[in-house]
Amino acid sequence: MVKRTVSHFCMEQICRSGQCFRMTQKSEEQFVVIAGDRYLEVWQRGDQCSFSCSDEEFEEFWNAYFDLDGDYAGCIARINPRDAYLTQAAALGWGIRILRQELWEMIVSFLISQQNNITRIRKCIENLCAAYGERKIAENGETYFAFPTAQVLAQCEEEELKACNLGYRSKYVVRAAKRVASGALDLEKLSCLSYKKAKEELLTLFGVGEKVADCICLFALHHLEAFPVDTHISQALEKHYKRGFPNRRYHCVRGIMQQYIFYYELWGNP
Repeated sequence: MVKRTVSHFCMEQICRSGQCFRMTQKSEEQFVVIAGDRYLEVWQRGDQCSFSCSDEEFEEFWNAYFDLDGDYAGCIARINPRDAYLTQAAALGWGIRILRQELWEMIVSFLISQQNNITRIRKCIENLCAAYGERKIAENGETYFAFPTAQVLAQCEEEELKACNLGYRSKYVVRAAKRVASGALDLEKLSCLSYKKAKEELLTLFGVGEKVADCICLFALHHLEAFPVDTHISQALEKHYKRGFPNRRYHCVRGIMQQYIFYYELWGNP
């Protein structure tokens, strides 16, 4: 068990932020995270956090996964005090951090996310993992499933994945898996590209548009300049930023501001 004191970090807010679909809140203070083939339980009370892993695993993986070294207080301090809307959004979502998630998992997750809500996305991914992921047992005895590899999903027919409730998105997932499994899309190389180049490469995948590419860039590749625009963000921009979002002011942290806005539109706007 690893114990840390962390400010500007709220598991409940991250869980509800729409960037991770394999994170579950078990109780007011307990959360379960499955990332790739890893399983973690987190307990949080205020800024006191306990992580159910060794010190070595925490330093090697989870510290970066949760972006615990990121200066989110500094990001919030950059907000224009005259921007009442963004100030309120950041005040509500103060504990959100941009997770560093596995690239293949994010490609599939956000292909599935299209024309879908968070609850259904979670269920689709749960079905996909149970059907095609490796069955594993956590140290506490809990059974879970690793995220299925591109090599496994590349062998599937589109109709097979429809049984996981993917619908028309099945063809997107199968075709992406075939490109990755064949080496036509090199994920290691993609991980080393700039935001612009990475987005261009992702846009070559069947079914990937601007929003999905930006989500993958932000939540897998940690390109914080990515600013995914979905219906919620589009409505917020139209209402509060008629002259456009102040990109120059938030250079390199636009993705963090996007999360504050998205969370506020989802949970703070009656």
